[in-house]
Amino acid sequence: MPPFHLAFPVHDLDEARAFYQELLGCTVGRESGRWIDFNFFGHQITAHLSRGTGAAPTNPVDGEAVPVRHFGAILDMPGWRSLAERLEAAGVEFLIRPQVRFAGREGEQATFFIRDPSGNALEFKAFSDPSRIFSTQE
Repeated sequence: MPPFHLAFPVHDLDEARAFYQELLGCTVGRESGRWIDFNFFGHQITAHLSRGTGAAPTNPVDGEAVPVRHFGAILDMPGWRSLAERLEAAGVEFLIRPQVRFAGREGEQATFFIRDPSGNALEFKAFSDPSRIFSTQE
């Protein structure tokens, strides 16, 4: 599967660098005084300096208020657990704490949500059965 590209707003590039590079472990690619490219688990994301960020609506998913506007990565289960533990140890506040969603069903997945320093919501998930990533049933 080819890597995707996603651009998103941030209010401070230094904070974005500290969060994505130092906390999440993303390497930095090209950059300027207004944006930074990060290697986000094999995909290219670009943090663009912007002063206009607003609150995002949520949708209910398996009993949780999931931010409608979000992006993230699908990791293997050991990588997901390791990242969740690293974020917990760093004192990161979870929007949705690490948990298993759709337990016992076809789309069963481990998931958690956090925000970056600019308020962008990120979801990290792992599937107990990776062949079910694009399953049509919950």
